[in-house]
Amino acid sequence: MEPNRERLRTPRAAGLAGIVFAVLLAAAIVLMRLAIPEGAADAGDTLMPDRRHAVRAALELVPFAGIFFLWFMGALRAQVGEREDKFVATVFLGSGLVFVATMFGAASAAGGILDDQQPSEFGRSFAYTLLTTYSMRMAAVFVFATSTIGHRLGVIPRPLAVIGYVAGLVLLFAGPAFPWSELVFPAWSAMISVHLLRVRMRVRPQPADVV
Repeated sequence: MEPNRERLRTPRAAGLAGIVFAVLLAAAIVLMRLAIPEGAADAGDTLMPDRRHAVRAALELVPFAGIFFLWFMGALRAQVGEREDKFVATVFLGSGLVFVATMFGAASAAGGILDDQQPSEFGRSFAYTLLTTYSMRMAAVFVFATSTIGHRLGVIPRPLAVIGYVAGLVLLFAGPAFPWSELVFPAWSAMISVHLLRVRMRVRPQPADVV
């Protein structure tokens, strides 16, 4: 009975980690967007104290968002287990790790802005581009891979998989041209997490037979 109970705990772990990740990432994106609304468009302006506080708060959230995303990713992979397709699973793992790396890179670049009384155009542009272009496109690949694996194995129903593909396309092609489109990723993560928690509630461990 122990292996069964471990498998049943996995959706709960993935669901809880995914929800925490979604909340933290959404908060960090909102704070970064408010502090650096158009990347390098207003790079000549001094970063005002309230914007500095917003960037600093976002930087405090990003490491924890990355930690919970890794937990979310690991729990999802454990849910799939040995049934995973090796090719799609490699794309899933690689895109997730690169997403975390680029997200941390964007946060580090934004942190450099705090040290400058007159932020450079390069610093703002680099942080903005890394977040809205590279990080979100890696997130798109992760969404595609997760939706594909989950649907093939019956973990994610068809309607939710279709929503995932649409969300992936938005993240892949929207980019900086559509402000706030980055929030699509935490919204999708929250939807998947809620679904996994509902699966956990519907499927409960059965008591062992008394011999």
